[in-house]
Amino acid sequence: MIDIGLSKMALIGAVALIVIGPEKLPRVARTVGTLLGKAQRYVAEVKAEVNRSMELEELMKMKTQVETAAQSVEQSIHGTVRSLEQDLAAAQSDGGLAAADTIPPSYQPPRKNWRLKRGAVPQWYKARNGVRTKALSGAARVARYRPKKFH
Repeated sequence: MIDIGLSKMALIGAVALIVIGPEKLPRVARTVGTLLGKAQRYVAEVKAEVNRSMELEELMKMKTQVETAAQSVEQSIHGTVRSLEQDLAAAQSDGGLAAADTIPPSYQPPRKNWRLKRGAVPQWYKARNGVRTKALSGAARVARYRPKKFH
């Protein structure tokens, strides 16, 4: 990067003051400042784009690695299942096990308790009729029901 110190900046300012003149110098300095700001933002955007593309390439490599690992696991599982099916078929053909003994019962999810749904009272109904939905602590109850002082 260009090394610009305070002495070099002062020299550039003095030359600019002589060449451009004191009337136009503030406008030119403002224009140069905005152009430098735009250039810095552009460089920052380019750096960010390069970083994003590098991260994207790394993610693509990781994706291919994960896909190959998943395929190998899937193949090993299929091989194990096939060997178990063959062993099971061989055991059944020998007459060792009955078909009903080898297949476990299928899973059934628990049924939802429909009585709870039917018995649920809507919140708006509770609020309208003054049903308490939250328990009060002892201090809150005392503060709420304390008699008002007359002044």
